Amino acid sequence: MIDLYYWPTPNGHKITLWLEETGTPYTLHGVNIGKGEQFEPDFLRIAPNNRMPAIVDHEPADGGEAISVFESGAILLYLAEKTGQFIPKDLRGRTQCLEWLFWQMGGLGPMAGQNHHFHVYAPEQIPYAKDRYRNETARLYAVLNRQLAGRDFICGAYSIADMASYPWIVPHERQGQNLDDFPNLKAWFQRIWDRPATYRAYQRAKAFQTSTQPDEAARKILFGQNAGTVKA
Repeated sequence: MIDLYYWPTPNGHKITLWLEETGTPYTLHGVNIGKGEQFEPDFLRIAPNNRMPAIVDHEPADGGEAISVFESGAILLYLAEKTGQFIPKDLRGRTQCLEWLFWQMGGLGPMAGQNHHFHVYAPEQIPYAKDRYRNETARLYAVLNRQLAGRDFICGAYSIADMASYPWIVPHERQGQNLDDFPNLKAWFQRIWDRPATYRAYQRAKAFQTSTQPDEAARKILFGQNAGTVKA
């Protein structure tokens, strides 16, 4: 049994995609990031960066005590390696899958996240920042589009690399991107959207959906953190 500490953000969706694909039993625990629930002491014990998602695996492979894992990429890798599902078994395939998993974690996610912030949430419009992150998001879409030429999925077969990237493409309109400009990516996006597990994962999110525009109190929680937030 997996306890998943979750909110319906792109990083949260990554984990429900994997869990629904594999049929792994799990319990969803909502962590309302707009209300500051990510800073609760109980959550901090399993997620020291005060960010969701995080999991607790009550049946780790070594048969020992429960294991907690934070960071969405680490969670996907942990689950895939534990079960041998959605990660290639051969050296070269596994290496390629990890390259694209880390590409998403280090590139697509952070750049698209900043794109969202300056286009949707920033209290003032800064043209340079909006152009900077919209253009970098477009560059990353083009990189993924090129990788998908002649492939159904990023590494050939559907894998954690796809599960990591797909949720960050879902809000492409908010990122100022037109999927028609990236035909290989568009076809890949549709393939994943058509998977029954994808439908189930996004249906689970509906129980936690809130307004896309946070109020002032939520903005302070989401965007007003600094070193003083971290308590020793």
